[in-house]
Amino acid sequence: MVNDNESKILNVKLTQEKIKSIVNVTYSQPVSYFRKNIKLEMDILKPNREGKYPTVLFVPGGSFAHSYKENYLQQRLEIAKAGYVVASIEYRTIPDGVFPQSVEDVKAAIRFLKANADEYGVDKGKIALMGESAGGYLVAMAGVTSGTTNFDRGENLSENSDVQAVIDIYGVTDFGEVDFDIPEDAEEGYRAILMSVKFWLNDVRNNIESTNPISYISQKTPPFLLMHGDADTLVLPNQTEILHKALIENGVDSKRYIVPGAGHSDEYWFQPEVTELIIDFLNKKIKNI
Repeated sequence: MVNDNESKILNVKLTQEKIKSIVNVTYSQPVSYFRKNIKLEMDILKPNREGKYPTVLFVPGGSFAHSYKENYLQQRLEIAKAGYVVASIEYRTIPDGVFPQSVEDVKAAIRFLKANADEYGVDKGKIALMGESAGGYLVAMAGVTSGTTNFDRGENLSENSDVQAVIDIYGVTDFGEVDFDIPEDAEEGYRAILMSVKFWLNDVRNNIESTNPISYISQKTPPFLLMHGDADTLVLPNQTEILHKALIENGVDSKRYIVPGAGHSDEYWFQPEVTELIIDFLNKKIKNI
């Protein structure tokens, strides 16, 4: 008779990396829109062993009103387990930051990772950007200006802010197409989002073309992966479509996927099919270059 109280053997195969988490790393100390000194932080997930790894810088959304670096944890962890350093940042949002300061912060984060590559295991020649919503827009802007010094401000200017790939998840492209006339019966949350974006664009309302990533595409622009849900009513799917077409027309490697039924930042984006597609893109574009 078998005694169920006896110890049992559990055979375990070593199939996953052990991931190290480093939180609240200060990467930049700029001034706010109102000249107040602030500090910006990032969280880092990395394989817990020595070596240099391809790196992904994640930029969260938040309508330019907030930037919670803790967001998208499931995706970030899966990417780290696939053999990447994954840094997630906060950036200046209203009222502390307006365009182009948030873009400058993404660039500053890239330079920080390069300047501290030995400490955090970063392969400086294999860096990708990934962002969703407002973060998708910001990584598009930072990506298309690779090979230039556009928006490079602040610390670590001895390093460049070039990247090798960009993942833009339901980000805005053309603010000139956004209807900022708020209907009187608009839902309060939607009204708050539009007001946030209007404030963020306040200094460039008469030069809106300067906010469009299409304006900066060059032969130095890295490959793009764009994703959008066909049920997104906050940022319409045509926003990533026009960027995708412009990239292709300018000879830039770009892939775009539509996710049927997916809205804006809903449960669809946390499913394994999406994460697997992202990791496959990263493996092809930065891990194996």
